[in-house]
Amino acid sequence: MRSLDTHSDEFPMKEIEFVLLMASLQALMALSIDVMLPALGAISGDLGISDPNQRQLVVGVFLISTGIGSLFPGALADRFGRRRVVLTAVAGYVVVSFICAISRSFELLLLARALAGLLTSAMLVMPMTILRDRFDGDRMARTQSLVAMTFMVVPMIAPMIGQAVLLFAGWRWIFGIMSAMGVVVCIWAWLRLPETLDPRNRQAIQPRVIAGNMVIALRERASFGYFLGAALVQAGLFGYINSAQQLVGEHFGAGTLFPVLFGGMALVMACTNFINSRIVEKFGARRVSHAALICFIVFGAIHFLIALRGGETLWTFVPLMTVSMCMLSFIGANFQALSLQPFKRMAGAAASVMSFVRMVVGSVLGALIGQAYDGTARPIMASMAVCGFAALLLVLYSEKGRLFRRVNPPGFYKNAIPPATH
Repeated sequence: MRSLDTHSDEFPMKEIEFVLLMASLQALMALSIDVMLPALGAISGDLGISDPNQRQLVVGVFLISTGIGSLFPGALADRFGRRRVVLTAVAGYVVVSFICAISRSFELLLLARALAGLLTSAMLVMPMTILRDRFDGDRMARTQSLVAMTFMVVPMIAPMIGQAVLLFAGWRWIFGIMSAMGVVVCIWAWLRLPETLDPRNRQAIQPRVIAGNMVIALRERASFGYFLGAALVQAGLFGYINSAQQLVGEHFGAGTLFPVLFGGMALVMACTNFINSRIVEKFGARRVSHAALICFIVFGAIHFLIALRGGETLWTFVPLMTVSMCMLSFIGANFQALSLQPFKRMAGAAASVMSFVRMVVGSVLGALIGQAYDGTARPIMASMAVCGFAALLLVLYSEKGRLFRRVNPPGFYKNAIPPATH
């Protein structure tokens, strides 16, 4: 299929449809996590799981395999195009979600979840890559914020969907819903998504080229601190997600209110993503994200001290956790845009290696944080404060010790390996 000039009027989708489609691809991943949170207890009971922390593996295995799988879609997309990778991944997601629905053992369910994570990795990498094909710098950060704002609708409603399904049917129907939604997104992408890869940027599937591109992505100082810093910040979020049902639903006694509270946090995050989309082009991705990261560290430390003193309730935990999660709205999209900025000609490979590092580091650390759950919020809040501080050090490394700069540093746009077209 002929590649279109993604900056011209020839591009077939209006901005709103483009944002919705990119958000829908990322939302399939969010759906794979959030819709089943209320069902983890039912799944563990039905499949004979005795250790309450073991139920977290349904989420943890998915996240880890998504991280591992993220290493591959970008290289494939740089060779065969974004469209083919998207369609293949979504079609596979439909099939594997159905396998999850009919699994009769916990081991088979975890295997299917691992396969789902590998496929879903393309839905994490490809929207980043396609956005980089179309936009630069703060404009990319703005559009990514709009995508994030839109796909945050899923975390808002997914736990409530899962809870509603459990009222009328078994947990297996949750995976059936995931499969059906995958069908809708696959048809939409097949009908409307054009190829955004510039033929001049097509990369050969050669170990030397792939490895070389990935080494460049890892060695680029202006990028390294941002995507690894994003991984550490994300680890704290994943740790919360892994243990949220136990902490909020059981320890704090939210019960059936858990999906509502979880969705409310997502609603506030959607609003802050919208705010980010409105201010980032005015103030710059650096200034906004650096300020948010400092606030993330401060609120994480305050929350940890409150948890350390004991006696924390649901109604102190939820507002403070919501503030921390809102800071992620100002960090995530902007860190992503800044980390990809140097890699116009190898966006797929760069997005893959960055997603791989971010997801593997984030999901592994998140799983460890979740497994450290001790019936209090202390492990989560301590990890968020520590991870945030480590991310700040990494950003200082990328920025050569200076925060809040608006302009790109010298050499920020270099891309050392020219594309291989054969």
